Amino acid sequence: MSAAPLPLLLANLLLRPSFGSRREPDRVFERIVEKAGLADGDEWFVDGLRPLLREWAGDVELSPVGWQSAQGHVRRHLTNRARVGRLIAEQPAIAQEAVEKPVFVVGLPRTATTLTHGVLSLSDEHRCPRLWELLAPGLEPSPQERKKAVTAARRMLDGTYLLSPRFREIHPMTAEGPEEDTFLLPHALVPLSQARLPEYHAEQFTRDFVPDYRHLKECLQVLQYGRPKRRWILKSPMHTGNLDALRTVFPDATLVWTHRDPATAVASFCSLVECGMDLSRRTTDLHALGATWLDLLSRAVRRGLAARAGFPREAVVDVPYSWLGTDPAAGAPKLYAAVGAHWTDADAARLPTVATHLRGSRPHRYDLARYGLTAAGVEEAFGEYNALRAEVDRA
Repeated sequence: MSAAPLPLLLANLLLRPSFGSRREPDRVFERIVEKAGLADGDEWFVDGLRPLLREWAGDVELSPVGWQSAQGHVRRHLTNRARVGRLIAEQPAIAQEAVEKPVFVVGLPRTATTLTHGVLSLSDEHRCPRLWELLAPGLEPSPQERKKAVTAARRMLDGTYLLSPRFREIHPMTAEGPEEDTFLLPHALVPLSQARLPEYHAEQFTRDFVPDYRHLKECLQVLQYGRPKRRWILKSPMHTGNLDALRTVFPDATLVWTHRDPATAVASFCSLVECGMDLSRRTTDLHALGATWLDLLSRAVRRGLAARAGFPREAVVDVPYSWLGTDPAAGAPKLYAAVGAHWTDADAARLPTVATHLRGSRPHRYDLARYGLTAAGVEEAFGEYNALRAEVDRA
């Protein structure tokens, strides 16, 4: 394992005096809840995050930076829930906003989901959430408020890239660019990329995610209230295991499922998770990382396959990696046609900017063996999915 970047070493040193608070996670949690000011009826939200912070604090390899990250994760979700609830209480018309025919890009991570999201977001008829909006969803801001929110998002990214330069190479992000709506889902897989959380891992397959998606819808209603109505373009590989809950809340949603060889996708994603683990923990067990994410991703895909079997045929659009990963100029018009959208000359002119932005300055290299995985093992875990992928490639 390479040495930690100097800024990360210094950050852990500076945060060490406050690291002892992890011994009292419930007390820390109560302070966050009190400051957030949640309303009655949000007990389900609070009760879902309390044990998460408790387990996160108990990760024996957690670093001071990791503990700050854990608190920040919980604080952001609780604060945003309180803000959204307050806005809807003040302006009940928000709850009547129709979120019509949204598009959700799903599939395994590292299968061109980000590129697909970016391409679909090019159209003037589409609306995608920007990172600065996802971090603090609210009504239309004033120019000064928008500038402040964008600056805060940039500072967060700058801090992340300073502490983990490799993360920028693997997954470039910008404050004003399209980003995953996972930022709005309170019980998504994100914490598992930063800590060892076996209980939270197990709960991913027993939790009822319908309330999470209702919260997501309320956030989208807030973000579109008083603004021009456009079709939402949303994206997260983490939706793949929760498609039943997603379609329960968004029954007219179109699912764009991107496809790629899972051995390649899993290796690439483990490399990205390694960055998160190195940022938040003192040591990273790479083989444990590989086992964790092979289980999470393969089970999520199996759940997704089972769910989609009950959806109308037109609800799912299968997108092979070659459509955009190989030749975006040829694949983009096909993608738009598949979701019932119009591809224009203006969209084509903007396409090179999207493709260029998503490339890091160095090649992303990864290897299954680094994470204790084999191609045969991944093939076995994704056997049913590979049968579907073969059909998609032939079509």
